[in-house]
Amino acid sequence: MIYDFHAHIYPERIAARAVEGVGNFYGIPMDCKEGTVDALLEIGRPAGITNYVVHSVATGAKQVQSINDFIAGAQAAHPGEVIGFGTIHADFENKLAELERMESIGLQGLKIHPDSQQFFVDDERMDEVYDYLQGRMPVLIHCGDYRFDYDHPRRIRAILEKFPNLTVIAAHFGGWSIFDLAVEYLEDMNCYLDCSSSMAFLGKRRTKELIRLYGAERMLFGSDYPMWSPAAELEELRSLGLTAEEMDLMLYKNAESILKR
Repeated sequence: MIYDFHAHIYPERIAARAVEGVGNFYGIPMDCKEGTVDALLEIGRPAGITNYVVHSVATGAKQVQSINDFIAGAQAAHPGEVIGFGTIHADFENKLAELERMESIGLQGLKIHPDSQQFFVDDERMDEVYDYLQGRMPVLIHCGDYRFDYDHPRRIRAILEKFPNLTVIAAHFGGWSIFDLAVEYLEDMNCYLDCSSSMAFLGKRRTKELIRLYGAERMLFGSDYPMWSPAAELEELRSLGLTAEEMDLMLYKNAESILKR
């Protein structure tokens, strides 16, 4: 089993435009232009990837329900293989009702991207969300960006301290583009991290050092598709020279623990 725990997908009619928008936001050429679930599976399956945690971002409150329905539909179309994480927004009025609805339509976690959604990850309006999720579902959080303060690692730490039973996956080693700063705040915290959108910037040696600094028992493989090819990212991870035990933890054991499989 191999889980890609971080993949974005979009409806076919808007996928190309959405991929272009993400590339423009980061100023990074996108590896994959399609951005659909079918294109994701076409790339990942030959590489041996068996499961994909998929999600999309609601940049406004009005998008929340339609995106959750879309993600649930992708999961239903590929049962067992595709694992849907829903979305929420700080401006959404009845958050708890939508979280309950997410569960009722089979979504298995939550993904938020405070930079794109333009709210602080530790905004008090999100407290009811984090409290509800404790012991129920994991939350995958985009973390870090030198240009913004929405999801600075110190804010992630504040959430972890306030909600000790919340299962958090801090994406991008806990701090995209501020990787070493993230260590200062998250090294001793009870959270998972993923390696998505990181290896190209860190290089092999520092990537391996960070995996071992945090501990492979806290790490997940994620591609950040369509920004990067899942197959290429998996090959890069395999080139680091990690032990078989470390690879097993990153590729499936930690994922199955989080998802209670």
